[in-house]
Amino acid sequence: MKIVITGSEGLLGKEISKYLAKTNKILKLDLTLGHDLTDETFVQKWFRQNKADALVNCFALNDHVEKNQKRGTLFDVTLESFSKFMDVNLVALFSVCREYARNNKNGSIVNFSASTGIVSARPDLYDGGHKHVGYSVSKAGVINMTKFLSTHLAPEIRVNCVAPGGVEFDQDTKFIKKYANLTPLKRMMKKTELNGLVEYLVGSKSSYVTGATFVIDGGWTTW
Repeated sequence: MKIVITGSEGLLGKEISKYLAKTNKILKLDLTLGHDLTDETFVQKWFRQNKADALVNCFALNDHVEKNQKRGTLFDVTLESFSKFMDVNLVALFSVCREYARNNKNGSIVNFSASTGIVSARPDLYDGGHKHVGYSVSKAGVINMTKFLSTHLAPEIRVNCVAPGGVEFDQDTKFIKKYANLTPLKRMMKKTELNGLVEYLVGSKSSYVTGATFVIDGGWTTW
């Protein structure tokens, strides 16, 4: 299969690209590679020139802060920063999905939401600060967009969504322990734990699956 992976150089995108490349041809799109997915003209041209069997959308504007930085609250959020999350995580995502569908007669799209697109981020997890509301709202929108696209692009193109919980990478020990204690499985997710699901969703074994959101969060959203 030929698979397009957006956000291919990010934490999850890089891992998924590496895993799927064992048996598939991967076409990478990432801002660090010079690909601006908020540029509609670029997106239209690129997808006209590159056909693929599947599209995996890992790209997103995240709200990570450095270890020595303190998060603000929702009262510190500027409308400009809120709009930026919408522009990248929803508007650009729609553009990418649309141009993939326009240029491929059949295929599969996998969008990435987040557990905070399903339930509110917990303020007590961030020592008095708040996770950016724009991130959570945009990720909720990804779930609804997936449902909309799945009905309008069927039966030729399937569209599904993955909503991961917190992924352990380089957070401080205090945060990892606090997050783990709030999760039924008592740990954060490993970056490798989405590989099998994405492989399933882009392949023929999921041929009767569309419009679904798969929550992979260690039980976080079940409380």
